[in-house]
Amino acid sequence: QVQLVESGGGLVQAGDSLRLSCAASGDTICISAMGWYRQAPGKERELVAAITSAGSTTYADSVKGRFTISRDNTKNTMYLQMSSLKPEDTAVYYCAAKTIYSSSSYSYWGQGTQVTVSS
Repeated sequence: QVQLVESGGGLVQAGDSLRLSCAASGDTICISAMGWYRQAPGKERELVAAITSAGSTTYADSVKGRFTISRDNTKNTMYLQMSSLKPEDTAVYYCAAKTIYSSSSYSYWGQGTQVTVSS
């Protein structure tokens, strides 16, 4: 079992920056890839960024050049540095983890943290 806890959300103005953290605990040695998803009201949950255990990253086109995903394996923590925030970035952000037992899908999810960007 893996537990994920997000933190760092809040209310900011357009153009501001914010850093989200996702602390993993439990059977963290089994974690392979991790990712950040977001879900805005009335919209489907979408993948924002992902990072493999080797450090390879992918980003949604809407956040490329503005968001940076990283992970510190010594602290079992993943981060999402968000810059030049826009009102359309407003959503609940979730961290998720894949394990070596089920690498095709995200098996574990955090409870989510709200990010609100005012114009």
